[in-house]
Formats: sequence, C-alpha cells, structure tokens
Amino acid sequence: MGNSSIFPILGESDGMAMSSSLGTTPRITSLLIKPASAVCNLDCSYCFYLDREADPYAALPGRRMSLDTLERLVDSYLFYSFPQSTFAFQGGEPTLAGLPFFEKLVELQQQYGRGGQSVSNAIQTNGIVIDRNWCRLFKSYNWLIGLSLDGPEECHDLYRFNKEGRGTWKRVMQTLDTMQKEHVEFNILCVLSQANVEKPRELYKFFRAAGVGNIQYIPLSEFDNEGKPLPFTITPEQYGRFLLETFELWWPERRKIRIRFFDNLAEALAGQKPGTCTMHETCDSYVVVEYNGDVYPCDFFVERDWKLGNVNLDSWTEIARRQRRYDFASKKTIAHPECRVCEYQSICHNGCPKFRHGPNRRFEDLDYFCSAYKMIYARATGPLRDEVRKLLGSRPAAAAY
Repeated sequence: MGNSSIFPILGESDGMAMSSSLGTTPRITSLLIKPASAVCNLDCSYCFYLDREADPYAALPGRRMSLDTLERLVDSYLFYSFPQSTFAFQGGEPTLAGLPFFEKLVELQQQYGRGGQSVSNAIQTNGIVIDRNWCRLFKSYNWLIGLSLDGPEECHDLYRFNKEGRGTWKRVMQTLDTMQKEHVEFNILCVLSQANVEKPRELYKFFRAAGVGNIQYIPLSEFDNEGKPLPFTITPEQYGRFLLETFELWWPERRKIRIRFFDNLAEALAGQKPGTCTMHETCDSYVVVEYNGDVYPCDFFVERDWKLGNVNLDSWTEIARRQRRYDFASKKTIAHPECRVCEYQSICHNGCPKFRHGPNRRFEDLDYFCSAYKMIYARATGPLRDEVRKLLGSRPAAAAY
C-alpha cells in the first residue's frame, strides 16, 4: 500500500477484512492473532480488556503462544487459504511474544508457503519495545504496522500510560521516528476519547507535521453494567462533528494524506467491499486466534459462548462451517426499524454489532454512533462519489455495496 493514491484500497485489498454473504460457506480470508492474548506492558485507562468479566483467560497469568501452536497455525492456514493469506497480530500487546517469535513466524511461512502464494503480515502495537531490530524485520518482509498514537502529548498521555503511571508519548514518538528512518510502512491508530475528540484540527495538524500519511481514527465507546457510558467514551454528536471538521481539513489534501474512514466510504460508493468489516453485510470476514489456538468470530466477542474451535484440534474448513460462525455473522443483518428506511443502509449495513450491543447488550439496537454516520454521510458521499467516478474514468461506478 503506497501513499500516492487517494484511496488506499480502491481496486486492491488491504487483506485486513473481506466478507462473504450468508447462504454460502463464508471463507476465512484473514486472521487476527493474539500471541500474548490480552496481556500488555501498558495500563491505559480506557483499555477494552480492563476488568472484562467475560474474558475466558483472565485468570491465566502466562499467556504466550507456543511455537508448536504457531507452526500448526501457519501450516494449516497457508494450506487452507491459498493463494492469499493474511496474518494480522494484535493484543493486548503482540510484541510481548518477542522478536524471535516473529522471526520464527516468517521462517515457517517460507517453509510452508507454496509457489505463487501471497502472504502478508501486519501488527498493531503500542510501539514501546520497537527498535531498529524490529524495524529490520518489518522492512525486510514488507510488514504493515499500526502504531497507536492519540495525538499531541497532552492528549496521548491522559489515558495511555505505563504500569508505573507515567505517560508514554515520548517513547512512542521515538518509535515513530525510528520507523520513518528505517522506511517501515505504517498507519497511525488514533483512539478518539474525551482527551482529543474536540480537537480535530489540532490532531490533523499534529499528524501532518509528524509526517504521517495514513490515519485510522477509532471511536471509543465503553459502558458500565447499567449501560452508562464510561467517562472517556465519546458521544455520537462529538464523533459526528469530529468527522465533519476532519473531512473539511482532509478534502483539499486528499491526495497527500489518507484517512481510513473516508477511504472505506469511497470503496463502498465504488461498489467494492470496504477495508473495514463495519461496512460489510455480515460479520464473517476474519477470525480471532487466541494464544492457545482458540478461535472466535470477533475480538470484541472473545467469550466462551462464541468459541468456534481450536487450530490444534480442528481444520479451518470445520471452523469456517461452525453454526456459531453463521449465528454471529447474522447479528449484523438484524435491521433496526430506522435502518430499514435509512438512505445510507447500503453503506453501513446496520452498523457494527459491537456498537449495537455495547450499551444495552442487545444486537437489535441501533449502532451507538448511528447519528454520527448520518452526519458525515450527508456531507461526504456527494464529493466522494464524484471523485470515485473521476478515478474510474469511463467505467461507471457500481452500486454501493
């Protein structure tokens, strides 16, 4: 993925998320692997995993993927997913598995890969342990890195700190500088919280000044057991205003910097499957692989009731055909009455099950950020549709997916 195109995945795939429609066996097109499970070397106050009652591994202190499980994972998935295989690593903090673990991963991919097979790797990291040795691996094998950075120091350090309670901004900025010097391809993952959601202009200018070319803004929504938003959770109105102001800043520079939300919206308008599963028809594009080989349909639902199998015991074909996977995929198709008559339903496809389920634990509810989507769609779909038509030239854009 280079930085020259206006849209990152228009006409190509980022490998992170592609979905199938219900009615046929939905193929698993990418893996989200947690080699250290939810274990992390930071103590961010807004972390999704903090005090999560449903975490089936919460009582287990040492959670690291064994090399035997890694080998079984690579061997079986390369065989199942020929000719394209995508391995994405997340946590917790995946780098806690250690650099030798990922060097072994590449060795196994080379051992079990077949001629003509395309294998891609990506990792989402807080950047704390990344140094030149890590960057050499990433650069040598064209890894895509998602680096967590919530903006300027006062924004980032409000919620993102280490086990000693100290801010992590300076260390992350060192990692950013190292990756740029080593020519590692990366995206910025910026969580939108009460620390920064009211500062779209400051964030945009900060990232531009830092030489960042790809940004993914991640809206934060976490709720207590009574359905009340936690203090760092943003409101739909805040998120909508953030997207609107960011769009106005981005549009004149749209060929210089890429913002994933707008890229994904453009893909939907072009009739392609967007690079985010939030805009897919069903939730069956990827699966999560825990450190011990357990498989789940989504990282937000790593719960016993949604377990699909284990890579050490089950084949990928068996996992893909499990009824629980169909059941989970269908949750996205449950249309709220407002969704049935919404002019943007063909873009968002009822929203994200996580954002629907979060406040009241009901999949049939509206997406928490529904009003934010409507705000930005009303402003952005027209200009983006015109831009897509220009990019496609004489070819007419397909109907929105």
